[in-house]
Amino acid sequence: MATLRHSNQRDAVLKDLQARYDHPTAEEVYLSVKKDFPSISLATVYRNLKLLESEGLILKITTGDSDRFDGHTHNHYHFTCNQCMKVLDVDVDSADFCTLPKDFDGVITGHSLMFFGLCSKCKN
Repeated sequence: MATLRHSNQRDAVLKDLQARYDHPTAEEVYLSVKKDFPSISLATVYRNLKLLESEGLILKITTGDSDRFDGHTHNHYHFTCNQCMKVLDVDVDSADFCTLPKDFDGVITGHSLMFFGLCSKCKN
């Protein structure tokens, strides 16, 4: 990966995502970053999100309603509520549910797992 040129707006997008755990949409990131950068455009936020994702600095989570973003790239999983579409972090040991066959001869470079259901608020 090439080193990214410094950009105050890109840094603000990354800092915003790393400070939150609500898995915002691009529009939500835009509204948050716009407070400090009033002239930033939604297109600039989208462009920076795409670049940050391609560099592995953030995660893009595709849900039924829109893409959401996560500034925390450590190995963890997500849960999407089928009703309100909220995305939550789920800490699960992948060894508990994933065992590859002994004769598997490939190279794994990553994996993805999404849980679906109703969040605590929607189930009531």
